[in-house]
This record gives sequence, C-alpha cells and structure tokens, in this order.
Amino acid sequence: YKQAHKTWVKGIMDMKKSRGEAIYPDANLTLRLTYGSVLPYDPADGITYNYYTTLDGVMEKEDPTSRDYIVPSRLKELYEQADYGGYTNAKGELPVCFIINTDNTGGNSGSPVFNSKGELIGVGFDRNYEGLTGDIAFQPDLQRAVCVDVRYILFIIDKFAGASYLLDELSLIE
Repeated sequence: YKQAHKTWVKGIMDMKKSRGEAIYPDANLTLRLTYGSVLPYDPADGITYNYYTTLDGVMEKEDPTSRDYIVPSRLKELYEQADYGGYTNAKGELPVCFIINTDNTGGNSGSPVFNSKGELIGVGFDRNYEGLTGDIAFQPDLQRAVCVDVRYILFIIDKFAGASYLLDELSLIE
C-alpha cells in the first residue's frame, strides 16, 4: 500500500505541477488549515440531509440495546423538562451536531471549527460515509466533516454535568 500511495501522490503532484495548479501539503505532522461552509447535502436522488441535528434526534434514535444509542437518564430528564439553559437555536431546539464541506481526514478529531469572525462554533470529530473517499480526492458536493456544536458542549458541561464553574473560566460570546 505504502509504495502504491507514494506513486499515486507523485503522479498527482506531477499532474498538478504540469497544469500550474497549487499543491497543498497533506498536513502529516504539520498544521492543517481548511475552510468551508455549513451546508446540507444530497448523497442520492431523493435523499437530503439537513446541516444540523438536535437533541430531539438523539432521543428519536435512543436504543437501550445498542451501546452507541444509550441515552443517560440525566439527559432524558433535561430533555423532558426542556431544560436547555441558554443554549438553544432560534427555533428553541438544542443543536447537537452540524456538518461542513471541509477537507478532513482521519486524525482531525478534536479540531476546532471557527466561524468567519474567529469564534469557536464547534469541534470536528468525524466525517460522513460518502466522504470517505476524501483521502484520495476531495469531493465538496459529498464530503462533510461532522462537528459537535459548541452549544451542546456548553449544555453538557453546564446542565448535564453540573460543572458550570468551568464556564466561569471561559470568555463566552452570546
């Protein structure tokens, strides 16, 4: 695999150089910067995924028989009481995750996501299934990075964990 990958990368670099196109670093052991937009996507005809998920969706997917879909009782209580603090969106929903059309790869988990003002809006942790080919070629129409919304992070710290004292150490912008 390693030799084939080296050959492939060399071919891509030679092709781009011959076309006068920019060659970007792959960020292995270096800083990776990327940019994009928060967008929905359409992976197939008749299928559209919204650009964000909410706590409502977490509750809809709850499955106590699946380790990945167990919802802690404290989170259920907060949901049933709609006790979201000031972390809701304009519709009164508690955002959980959102997707962005950035070029990401394995190892990007924990990467901060900033808006155009330089404000932290989330943390990247995954990518969508259709975007797995992104290690070979970036496909902006299909590739999405999955990010946890900073409002959900703050909600978990404050309301779920009861650790609001941690928020006192942060400079939060509303």
